[in-house]
Amino acid sequence: MKDISIILAAGYLIILSFAGLISMGLDKRRAVRNKWRIPESTLLLIAWIGGGIGSFLGMRIFRHKTKHRKFVILLPIAAVLYAILLIYLISYLIGVQ
Repeated sequence: MKDISIILAAGYLIILSFAGLISMGLDKRRAVRNKWRIPESTLLLIAWIGGGIGSFLGMRIFRHKTKHRKFVILLPIAAVLYAILLIYLISYLIGVQ
């Protein structure tokens, strides 16, 4: 039962990371086309509820929000925290002590 919880937690982080990556890409695309944008608060929320890795990668890959101080500071912090958590969860699953 404990392993299922760990798998679900790791899956949650992975899914939200993809959501963060996709949301940064969509917002960049909409910015270029002068269309309706995803609010900054939503982008930051996705990063801080588990999508930090993907949001940070999206910021770097799409060169999006790189001049916004709060993104430049907060997304790397979220990415590092969730990367540490994900590494811990995966190492627990494979039995690395």
